Amino acid sequence: MMNSSSTPSIPDAPAPSGDDECHRQTLRRAASASFIGNFIEWFDYASYGYLATVIGIVFFPESDASVRLMSTFAVFAMSFVLRPVGAVIWGMWGDRWGRRWALSWSILIMSGSTFLVGLLPGYSSIGIAAPLALLVLRIIQGFSASGEYAGAATFLAEYAPTERRGVYTSLVPASTAAGLLGGSLMVTGLHFFLDAAQMQAWGWRIPFLLALPLGFIGRYIRVHLEDSPVFQELVESSSRASTRHSSPLRDLLRHHWRAVLISFGVSSLNAVAFYLLLSYMPTYVHEELGLGETISTGLSSATLVIYILAISLMGRFSDRFGRRRMLVLASVGFIVASVPIFWLMGFGSIGVILGCEIAFALMLTMNDGTLATFLAESFPTQVRYSGFALSFNAANALLGGTAPFIATTLIAWTGSRLAPAVYLAVIAAAALGAMLCAHENTGRDLVDIEG
Repeated sequence: MMNSSSTPSIPDAPAPSGDDECHRQTLRRAASASFIGNFIEWFDYASYGYLATVIGIVFFPESDASVRLMSTFAVFAMSFVLRPVGAVIWGMWGDRWGRRWALSWSILIMSGSTFLVGLLPGYSSIGIAAPLALLVLRIIQGFSASGEYAGAATFLAEYAPTERRGVYTSLVPASTAAGLLGGSLMVTGLHFFLDAAQMQAWGWRIPFLLALPLGFIGRYIRVHLEDSPVFQELVESSSRASTRHSSPLRDLLRHHWRAVLISFGVSSLNAVAFYLLLSYMPTYVHEELGLGETISTGLSSATLVIYILAISLMGRFSDRFGRRRMLVLASVGFIVASVPIFWLMGFGSIGVILGCEIAFALMLTMNDGTLATFLAESFPTQVRYSGFALSFNAANALLGGTAPFIATTLIAWTGSRLAPAVYLAVIAAAALGAMLCAHENTGRDLVDIEG
């Protein structure tokens, strides 16, 4: 599924005093546990996005191709409906019973629902029940996935050394891109080896069926790992004081609402840019620019390799220069460059399109390589999982999951292939405004952050 040479290496931890080898092994297990669940989630999302035209044929009746594609992306968007609800629930569970507990269950539900998508009969077999069943399973998958990214990033940020928190936490968005790369390579291979009839009959099912065994592997790793030291310290201090934090959500909304709003605004750029550039882009290149499906997904695979190689570097830069500076720079980049880059892509040359996608990927890594750490540093330990999950997933539900649908609709309404670029630039401007209101917590101990 994924070329091992493109897999980001887990950075070596600085040697701590005491049993440093044990510390390194624990840190590596925490990194692996955070990586694998996120990989599965985004392998599924990539497969769905890159197989959108095939899934549209399988699950929706004969109609205009653009309407069928919009229907497929509408189901994709609807899978985000329960993300804010799931974020509240998983965040509450993670803040009350531990990051490890929440992550162990979220990966099991997520991989199980994804596996069942691969078993669904198509519209020709059961009619309208087929797209309805697809929608239900996608919603369940979205609910469980809403705790995955936030939980993995929180878990790893709390394990990481303070001075290298950025580079370690950047493994979470790297795992996201690795999942997309795995899905892209898988779909590219399927299109290469199978004809259209085979793809529609059974080929599209393969990526979804792989989720279950991967999910069991991820759960095994997580249940055999202790919870983060920062969370354990919170539990111990609560026990000594004979108190237990019982309502993370109420505390979050009562005392940290400003941090939630800022985090939502900052996350909005990630939500739109990520889905437009790394999930919707193969469809855009195929449908709007006229390149073949194999070439379109191949270009995205090459772009994702650059993204994965660059993401850890951006994490290191955020440790050195600060989260705020990196996120402001990313927002300005998207405001200035989105429309010109989309315009250049319209010339249709494969080399030009690849160069444009790589330029977008590098700008996106400035945001993605920093955002997870910034969100983890925006909330105190007792509400960190809840605050991260709510702000990040609300942005993804309202703006991220709808991005491919909105892009397709804007092109249909305006007749302009530049419409998605204008939308992206507007969202980047909103994210910049939010980032300018944020505090800089780079280098602070997570225990000392009070919101």
